[in-house]
Amino acid sequence: MNRVHQMRLRGGMTVGELAEEMRKAGVIGAGRVGRAVDIVAEMFGDPDYTTFITLSGPLVPGGLRLIFRDLIRDGYVDAVVTNGANMVHDLVEAMGRGHLVGTVNVDDEELYEEGYNRAYDIFIESQVFVDLEGFIGGILDDVPEERRTGIAFHEFIREVGLRLRDEDSIIYTAAKRNVPIFSPGFLDSMLGIPLWMYSKREKLEFNPLKDFDLLADMVYDAKKSGAIILGGGTPKHHTQYVHTLREGLDAAVQISTARVEDGSLSGAPLKESITWGKLKGGSLESKTSTIFGDVTVVFPLIVAAALEKLN
Repeated sequence: MNRVHQMRLRGGMTVGELAEEMRKAGVIGAGRVGRAVDIVAEMFGDPDYTTFITLSGPLVPGGLRLIFRDLIRDGYVDAVVTNGANMVHDLVEAMGRGHLVGTVNVDDEELYEEGYNRAYDIFIESQVFVDLEGFIGGILDDVPEERRTGIAFHEFIREVGLRLRDEDSIIYTAAKRNVPIFSPGFLDSMLGIPLWMYSKREKLEFNPLKDFDLLADMVYDAKKSGAIILGGGTPKHHTQYVHTLREGLDAAVQISTARVEDGSLSGAPLKESITWGKLKGGSLESKTSTIFGDVTVVFPLIVAAALEKLN
């Protein structure tokens, strides 16, 4: 066994140098973050990897939008698996609207009366979602009716992306780069009811089973498959579940604040996935890192250090 390295900080350190100190420490959260940097750098730098990134929680409203956009634009990510909410909030930004810095010390009834919704300390105007219905309706009107019949969610999101004009948008950039965005729970978002209402007056039929066609092909065709799992929920499970078709992921990094004691999938450490055939066994410590922490804090550090390592 190696001794725990005592981390040393100095003025002018790069984020990569800080991550290396954490890696050498080797234990607790610091050690896991350091290992995650190496794993992510390997995924980004090895063309044999097909890299999936999963998004749960308010990551776009939480300030990570351009990080995801850049990873897609620069070819580091091959597929996105996300909840519907992050794509809704990407569309909100694409509309020219925004998310506001709020506070948790607020009277929520009063906030509602003032016309704001709250996600922890992020505020957003309620009117935005009213306007979003008209925005998405206008986009759908431009999609030929035959394309709106039996459409997969990744196809729908791509059709939307091709009609956006915001180069900062995740959806726009993914459509231009031909990076699929899968969202198995897309209707469980603030666009669920508007899309249902649209379907009552115009042709709109989703076929979510078609999403498996492309997703399964990507999993089968991958020489190596890696996942960066941000949060838990459906995106985490969907990505891991499809990888049972190839005896599991080759490498994975997970960042989550969910607890393990309640047996939920969101809090399950990566090694538990081995029992389901979602993650390959073997050199577990070198190819996986389960980090308990806030994605908005930990993920930017890991990405910045991994890119520094590559460049």
